[in-house]
Amino acid sequence: MLLLTFVVAIVVSFLGYIPPGNINLTAMQLSINKNIKQAVIFITTFSIFEAFFTYILMRFAAWFAEKESVLHLLNWALIGVFILLGLLTWNKTKHNAPLQKEYTKGASIRTGILLGIFNPIQIPFWAIVGTYVIGHGWITTEGLGLHIFALGSGIGAFSCLYVYAHFAKFIQKKFSLSSKLINHAIALVFFTLAAISLLRQLF
Repeated sequence: MLLLTFVVAIVVSFLGYIPPGNINLTAMQLSINKNIKQAVIFITTFSIFEAFFTYILMRFAAWFAEKESVLHLLNWALIGVFILLGLLTWNKTKHNAPLQKEYTKGASIRTGILLGIFNPIQIPFWAIVGTYVIGHGWITTEGLGLHIFALGSGIGAFSCLYVYAHFAKFIQKKFSLSSKLINHAIALVFFTLAAISLLRQLF
């Protein structure tokens, strides 16, 4: 049962980061504007925090699912995060050259920590998915069950984001796209996600 718990965690977490969002787009942005090494440092740091918070959220999945006011506030916060990331990404090309030397391993780690902590998507995602997989008996919460699940979620998140980072480099090289064009495309995705989230909140 522990093996099944581990596999389910990897698959669910991997699938959870496939839709475009602030995390995978940040991995793409770092890969394109900096280098793949900085992207991997960010992804690794974020995945560690993902595993940690997954463990906490899975322990209190049912409680979080009932707190609609908390989810409501986090959804508004997510809109702000999308807009901010969109603006930063859109303006990135103006300062990209001088920042290239300044961006260090520590900066990638700090980015991973910040997005790992302030990731509003985690709570509704694991509240819903956690309750579902537990209710259907796909995972065990006994003994080391949640520890194994948390580890699997971190690996799943890392795997998906790693694919995103390399895919961004592949697209850039394959089609000879400029960093400016890709940054603007990513920024537009952020603005679109903000608009969709806003419409969901209002209607």
